[in-house]
Amino acid sequence: MRYLIAIALLLVTTPVMAQFWTYYVNERFSYELDVPPGYEGQGESENGDGQTFYLLKSEQVLAAWGGYFLENFEAEVAQRQRFASDENWAITYQASTPQWAVFSGQRDHRIFYQRMMPLCDGASYAAYRIEYNIGDLTAMDAVIDGLTRSFAPTGC
Repeated sequence: MRYLIAIALLLVTTPVMAQFWTYYVNERFSYELDVPPGYEGQGESENGDGQTFYLLKSEQVLAAWGGYFLENFEAEVAQRQRFASDENWAITYQASTPQWAVFSGQRDHRIFYQRMMPLCDGASYAAYRIEYNIGDLTAMDAVIDGLTRSFAPTGC
């Protein structure tokens, strides 16, 4: 009987355990981010600035990366917004402080949300961007909240 109970507990807890977020830390730029359940990492980029994660069944893409300022944080944010506009994304939301910036947009049936922050050295930044289908909009609130809570510099 004990064996049956143990097997039943394993079968019940295994799906719950699969729901845990994983952890990504970037050593080169010193930032960290929790990765939602089901997103598959594609391995660190060749230059070590970040990684891309896919959730194929929902056509979602999460990219995290770091870079160096050409001028300053505000100029970097403005440039990233221009890049998005140049790719025909309609910027629908933007907000910023000296410690972070966020903007999002829509193109056809796709939405993106991007968050950036300056890093401790004062010369670099980290960013994440998640792209998903408009049908997933409501479900993405919790995902974006989790990403935002965990997105932080390390080693300051």
